[in-house]
Amino acid sequence: QVQLQESGGGAVQAGGSLRLSCTASGYTYSSVCMGWFRQAPGKEREGVARIYTDIGNPDYADSVKGRFTISKDNAKNTVYLQMNSLKPEDSAVYYCAWRRGLLCTNWFTYTALDATNWGRGTQVTVSS
Repeated sequence: QVQLQESGGGAVQAGGSLRLSCTASGYTYSSVCMGWFRQAPGKEREGVARIYTDIGNPDYADSVKGRFTISKDNAKNTVYLQMNSLKPEDSAVYYCAWRRGLLCTNWFTYTALDATNWGRGTQVTVSS
């Protein structure tokens, strides 16, 4: 069973930076994707960033393009999300996610709560 261990998050003022990390274990598939979703109070969970563990090909939600960068370290089975120029509207619980196949292609259009492996979530709070 896939397990995801997150770290990072916290509280920062607007314009600041944070970095999230997510380490995966318990799988042997060669082509999977990992990344983050976020969920603010009263809102649906939304895709933030995704990267394929083999080919890379990072992609982002429009709301974070140019500010967030996702990267990977295959030797550590770890992906990182560097978040710069943070805004109050970025405040949310950020969930590391792991998927395979078509669910990678549909990262930003299909939340697939039951078909995605999730981390426990980490709180990001951005104050104005």
